[in-house]
Amino acid sequence: MPATARLQRDLHREALQFRIILGLTYPLFLAAAVLQRLRPGPVRAGLGAAAPQRSVFGEARAMAAQAVPFAFMG
Repeated sequence: MPATARLQRDLHREALQFRIILGLTYPLFLAAAVLQRLRPGPVRAGLGAAAPQRSVFGEARAMAAQAVPFAFMG
């Protein structure tokens, strides 16, 4: 098998593994995002309008996308 075909197959396999791990860990990060929203935050006196927030689902996806690549290091 040519080296480029092998490399392409390996990249496809890693992308598939990444999506599987992301899908499996997403519920954990979703729970963490929900708990983060329910937890009382610090009082922000004098800051005027509140900063825009992502949705809980967007926050969970962002947390998962930051954490999952560490599984592929090394």
